[in-house]
Amino acid sequence: MANIMPISTESCKIGFIGAGKMAESIARGVINSGVFPASNVRTAHLGQRRTVFESFGTKVFDQNSQVVQDSDVVIFSVKPQVVKDVVLQLRPLLSEKQLLVSVVAGVKLKDLQEWAGHSRFIRVMPNTPAAVGVAASATKEDGELISKLFGAIGKVWTTQEKLFDAITGLSASGPAYIFLAIEALADGGVAAGLPRELSLGLASQMVLGAASMAVSTGKHPGQLKDDVASPGGTTIAGIHELEKAGFRGILMNAVVAAAKRGQELSKN
Repeated sequence: MANIMPISTESCKIGFIGAGKMAESIARGVINSGVFPASNVRTAHLGQRRTVFESFGTKVFDQNSQVVQDSDVVIFSVKPQVVKDVVLQLRPLLSEKQLLVSVVAGVKLKDLQEWAGHSRFIRVMPNTPAAVGVAASATKEDGELISKLFGAIGKVWTTQEKLFDAITGLSASGPAYIFLAIEALADGGVAAGLPRELSLGLASQMVLGAASMAVSTGKHPGQLKDDVASPGGTTIAGIHELEKAGFRGILMNAVVAAAKRGQELSKN
């Protein structure tokens, strides 16, 4: 990758290939945080998603080829089943002057680099509050740019690609498990007599506060749980019911099942 000039973060144009929920989440985070202005973000779509992206100032083209030609960083955010065809279709337009990024689950970096025809490719596995990245041959400047870009939506880790399927099962899929838990907790509040809106608000804020404590205190989650569960009290009674239902095992199985599905996708 000799003679490749670093991309200026001030003038950098970010292009999304794919205009789904993940691309929207990253684009909104980048714009709302002030990392990049809306005028520097672009995608392509002809349907309803076009209106969604235009609503927060993103430039929307009709064709993916236009996005590639007008972007310094190209983020592939499409379904795993179609990413090969999409990259191969755009390959004639891709150059090593551009930094390529994949947020596609289950698709390995070496395959992405082969399809694109060059190695300036970084693989990132984001969810709404965090992102994990790996790059086989990224420059220091490329790594800093990606940290700045995905740092707009939360904390960024760098790790080995062999861990990505497990990361998919835990971090990328995990928000859905928590949303399901919030919904169930809110339903429990309603069953106990709370109004629906109040119950959902309390459940959501409680999860937010608990996660904040787990991050900020440095205590093991088991210790935080013990701090709340007084002898013979209400909390330990609730925990007892969760343990009888196999709550921990269910969550562990969900992570493992999603990780296995990520492995399956990488073999297709």
